[in-house]
Amino acid sequence: MHARSIDSLALDSYQRAARVMLANHLVTRTYPDRIALPLIRRWATELREDLAELFGYRLEVTETTARLFPVLDRLDAGRPARTTGERLFDRRRYAYLALSLAALGRAGDQITLSELANQVAAYTERVDGLELAPDRAADRDAFVDAVGWLAARGAVTLADGDAGGWATDPEAGEALYDIDRAVVFALFRPPRALQHLQSVTGLLGEEAGGSDMRSATAASAARKVRRALVEQPVVYADELDETERALLGQEKLVTEVEYVTGLRAERRAEGVALIDSSGRLSDVRFPGTGTLAQVALLLAGEIADLVLDIDNPVERRPRPERPFTDLAEQLDSAIPMTTVFAPLADAVDIFGFDEDSNEPEEPEIPDYPFVESSWIRDTVQMLTARYGNTFAAQWQADVPGLMAEVVSLLERLRLVELVDGGLLILPVLARYRGAIVTIRTRAETELFISPTQVGAEQSAVSSTEKGSGNR
Repeated sequence: MHARSIDSLALDSYQRAARVMLANHLVTRTYPDRIALPLIRRWATELREDLAELFGYRLEVTETTARLFPVLDRLDAGRPARTTGERLFDRRRYAYLALSLAALGRAGDQITLSELANQVAAYTERVDGLELAPDRAADRDAFVDAVGWLAARGAVTLADGDAGGWATDPEAGEALYDIDRAVVFALFRPPRALQHLQSVTGLLGEEAGGSDMRSATAASAARKVRRALVEQPVVYADELDETERALLGQEKLVTEVEYVTGLRAERRAEGVALIDSSGRLSDVRFPGTGTLAQVALLLAGEIADLVLDIDNPVERRPRPERPFTDLAEQLDSAIPMTTVFAPLADAVDIFGFDEDSNEPEEPEIPDYPFVESSWIRDTVQMLTARYGNTFAAQWQADVPGLMAEVVSLLERLRLVELVDGGLLILPVLARYRGAIVTIRTRAETELFISPTQVGAEQSAVSSTEKGSGNR
């Protein structure tokens, strides 16, 4: 591993480069900022070899882009694309994004927004159930969101005009974009030709390998555990098979990831989390500022107090099974099989293992505290009554919406798991018990921000969009 041979004075620079690459997967001259690409290019050789050896990832670096090709061990619905305003992409926005990439790949050096919209609209005519009607405001907004996602990553750069003006009135507004073909090419690089796939699981990718001299099976399992450490907020031992649980317990493996990323591992009997106090590997910083993050922290503290009350024990339940095939089957059902080139189509086992292999021994299934939805609702209502005048205006009168968003945030951080009738409380939530809130007078333009005391420090739990996958 090359990180071990890097001078101690330069190690911080190398670790920052590793965090940027693992967090973003695509780095351009402007994304995520203007200093990222020179940093990646400085450490390109070391990063290329270390990311392949430790995680099985492939890194390609050019003068204008750096692209990491991750290996996803399973499909994850929790890493959606987001607009510049942090709204989740829906199916229409994903479709417009894919078709915009196709159109840009065939365009010249510049294109107007209306020309791109017309090209995408023509493509939608070939897709059943999809349409881009420039005279429909909802379609224009969704299309501008897709173009904004591309612009944020440098695939297109606004040269003149205003996309918002076109979205408001396409007859009066217009925007002209410069096209960066290198970024467009780097964005769409599936591991296999889409026409050769009969299942979305074929897009999960294959390991790039490395110089690990252990058996292929052991080396692959070790890379899988390391990937989990940098891709998930928390790696729970009960989610791993016997071999992987043993690897997670090895100090050497966890230390390797700490050394490359510069993060600190927090080990507990239930699992391991990498703590990202830099905020450069985390897609969600927690604790954080803003109403949702603050209410989530307050709710976590209330839940911890409830669960840890030994005089009034709460119900405990096992985690429900989350079949890998569910999401795969849903996505596979949308594949237009008429476009699949059968002679080269992959026969993919969506269960992720060979029929002839022996299934690993399953660990004993633990149970977790269960909190009913009614208690969560009442507690959020109580917090709103107590602190509501400090919340962002949109949440002061929308307690159900606030509860839904806060629970979604806690679930994304793997502090809770949403189940029928309530929440299962996962072990890492106890890290945020004992939150101390101080309310102080603030200007009307400022949001509710409260100092917190969480254990010994306030920090963020690492979680990438991903992407791992761009996200």
